[in-house]
Amino acid sequence: MITYRIAKVEDALRILEIYAYYVEHTAVSYEYVVPSLAEFTERIRSTLVKYPYIVAEEDGRIVGYIYASRFAERAAFGWAVGTSIYIDQDYHRRGIGKHLYEKLEAILKLQNITNLYAGAADPMDDEDPYLTRNSEHFHEAIGYKTVARYHGVGSKFGRWYNLLWMEKIINEHGMPPKEVIPFSELGASAVQAILQD
Repeated sequence: MITYRIAKVEDALRILEIYAYYVEHTAVSYEYVVPSLAEFTERIRSTLVKYPYIVAEEDGRIVGYIYASRFAERAAFGWAVGTSIYIDQDYHRRGIGKHLYEKLEAILKLQNITNLYAGAADPMDDEDPYLTRNSEHFHEAIGYKTVARYHGVGSKFGRWYNLLWMEKIINEHGMPPKEVIPFSELGASAVQAILQD
């Protein structure tokens, strides 16, 4: 049985193990070097101040995670976030990614976030050994639409890659905009209800 909870900084080692595979063996991540445990721990800690960071567990072992981050620094972008998701290689195609996104989106709605953006690496060759189009197809299936394609913007493993930006709107664009509520200020009971749903 898969359960969901908010990540803790103590989870960094296991979460980093999942992420390391994507850095070292795929072009899903454009990082070349696996971050240090200290750096990765800080990434989790700083994210949780303003945005959700959710893990999926089976029998107490983390098998996937998702988080939101600031889309861009200027104040006017405050209602938009980027989303990132990684699933352990042994747990693909079990619906974990869909459930993680459902929970993330429900919390972001409570925070009054309006726009979600997923950056998906895109192979220039259909037979690329380091990247498929699975991320693009997955995000399309959960309601994202491609709004931009950057051509040859990344290079890894001696190959060039495109980058897709995919968008999903989850709240109305009212005027004036509702104030964004930092994740750390949301009520614990409301978050827990979403995670257990």
